[in-house]
Amino acid sequence: MLLAAWTVLQVTMTGQIVNPVHWSYSVEKISEDEVDLVFTARIDDKFHLYGLDIPDGGPVPTSFHFEPSEGYKLIGKVKEASEGETIYDDNFKMKLTVFSGKAVFKQRVKLLEEGPVTVKGSLEFMCCDNSRCIPPQEEEFSFTLKKGGEAIVSGGGSQAREAGGVAAEAAPAAAGEAAPVMQGQIDLQVQGQAVTPPSGTPKEEEAPSPTQPEKDRSLWLFFLLSLGAGLLGTLTPCVFPMIPMTVAFFSRSMGSRSKAILQAFIFGVSIMLIYTSVGLIVSLTSAGADFANTLSTHWLPNLIFFLLFVTFAAAFLGMFELVLPNSLITKADQQVDKGGMLAAFFMGLTTVLVSFSCTGPIVGALLVEAASGEVWRPTIGMLGFGVGFALPFTLLAVFPSWLKGLPKSGGWLNSVEVVLGFLVLALSLKYLSNIDQTYSLHLMSREVYLSIWIVIFSLLGFYLLGKIKFKKDSDLPYVSFPRLVVVIAVFSFVVYLIPGLFGAPLKGISGLLPPMSSQSFTLAAPPAAAVPASSGADTPASLCDTPKYADKLEMPPGLATYFDYKQALSCARKQRKPLLLDFVGHACSNCKEMETTVFTDPEVIRMLKDHFVIVKLYVDDRTKLPEEDWTTSTVDGKVKKKMGQVNADLQISRYKTNTQPFYVIIDNNEQTLGKPLGHTLDKQEFLDFLKKGKEAFDKQK
Repeated sequence: MLLAAWTVLQVTMTGQIVNPVHWSYSVEKISEDEVDLVFTARIDDKFHLYGLDIPDGGPVPTSFHFEPSEGYKLIGKVKEASEGETIYDDNFKMKLTVFSGKAVFKQRVKLLEEGPVTVKGSLEFMCCDNSRCIPPQEEEFSFTLKKGGEAIVSGGGSQAREAGGVAAEAAPAAAGEAAPVMQGQIDLQVQGQAVTPPSGTPKEEEAPSPTQPEKDRSLWLFFLLSLGAGLLGTLTPCVFPMIPMTVAFFSRSMGSRSKAILQAFIFGVSIMLIYTSVGLIVSLTSAGADFANTLSTHWLPNLIFFLLFVTFAAAFLGMFELVLPNSLITKADQQVDKGGMLAAFFMGLTTVLVSFSCTGPIVGALLVEAASGEVWRPTIGMLGFGVGFALPFTLLAVFPSWLKGLPKSGGWLNSVEVVLGFLVLALSLKYLSNIDQTYSLHLMSREVYLSIWIVIFSLLGFYLLGKIKFKKDSDLPYVSFPRLVVVIAVFSFVVYLIPGLFGAPLKGISGLLPPMSSQSFTLAAPPAAAVPASSGADTPASLCDTPKYADKLEMPPGLATYFDYKQALSCARKQRKPLLLDFVGHACSNCKEMETTVFTDPEVIRMLKDHFVIVKLYVDDRTKLPEEDWTTSTVDGKVKKKMGQVNADLQISRYKTNTQPFYVIIDNNEQTLGKPLGHTLDKQEFLDFLKKGKEAFDKQK
């Protein structure tokens, strides 16, 4: 009673009725006889609405009451469809779940009759700001639903939405009257012929993830790459000679042929399980939405990975050997001598341990690449590697006659290892580039990176011609035809790299290179509608003001962008344009590939420049923000103080994904327009994505 009297007094003293929460209603089709009733609350600035679950002694929770009817039944309870935040409420001296800006609630309903079914009820809610509370309010609602037909829900301030096969209507207003905007009863009216609403108004919290097919393709490609790495591992000098000895072990007369085949399969499966278990350990220890960003952008892991790759390269090039303790190998080998099915497992373990000096660098490089991606990538990568590595051993053990077709061991095996050394050395530069881009050091420009690659691959070509020799190499009396083919491929790649020094995009490998914005010299013609690569003190005409952080972050060639969400949203509202959110990362290879392949297309540039405001939201940038730009995460409750943390949390909390690139178009009310888009090199698909977003925005005008 005291609380109610106090809140009423607070409102009365203001001299006016305060109504900071504005409700709208819509219907979403689930199936032919099921729909979701959607209740959306728009909450004024500085106020917050309380959630459904409030402890005793607290404020009045948001609640929904439905009048019973034989025409429908409720499926479950009302659910919070948007993410709330937990705060300490000074008004009630307790931690409470609240919503700011917007709250969405859903109730699923099953229709039991064919004809129109009316769902009536009321909702009760309470809201407060930092100094006062509004007395609990109640609003009535009424939905008339029927199977089939099309309709628009309108009136009462609600947002029009087509139910998609389930028509929603209500009792019409009095003749000659427009549908009134009422604080109490909300009248929903079907007005004439149905009109399809803008397609781009799904709730931000429900934005569908468009990247699942892309993720599936990526995982399959990574599995195949890992399988190829496993097959390549069998061609190294310390593995290939083991194949005949291993086959001989299973072919010796210790029992029936079927028993030998069974042992061979156990041997192969054991190798797969050993490598997969390594990947599983990495997967379990690298879980967490922010792990990939931290691993791929922080200077310490990137420096460690660079040194690790250089170490592997040195081992491949003969500087030293990576070996495990002999005692470990001896113990595993002793178990093999005991025979039986268990011996097949220990034979597999011994094979893995003995081959470590050659496969260790490959496995290490594979795990580094896997751990910087999705959580399951290490497991899938090691499974693929294990399958590729075990397959030749197992097949030759089952079909020993195939051994006659294998080439003999020789100097070619060491050449394979040296080639791998050059490749690993070239890939190590990627991690130095990650540090340079993330911390805006501007030391590893695109020209420097390409110059080092040109030297590395030129040396590889001369090595294959026999002009350079390493420690374990034997004399090369002549160049064989297969070797010559590889030499031609290597020097062709060097020729392909050279134009990149002068600004050629090198689209085929753009994901492995520093971004084009780091190129300090170019002979290429500027793309259509070009703008300065960095705005500096001048503001491009397509922007409202000088972008924050333009002194640290580079604009893509041909486009003017913001780097701060609030600043970009403000400009989009001033210009009455949709806002394109570009979630990107300094260490994101697919992002660089998109900017080089898709964002350089003249039609894409014109579309973006003329009809959109763009904001590049780096999820891995380490720039510390001023305190007024800090945010408290609704996901983990932590305060985000750095640019990358704030942007990553925005993507995770609002769109339920942490993969990049990720593109979202929103309107001036921060509503999502159309389905978000992930990585694609199809320019037409990206153009269609932009056109649909623009059309949805135009329909709102």
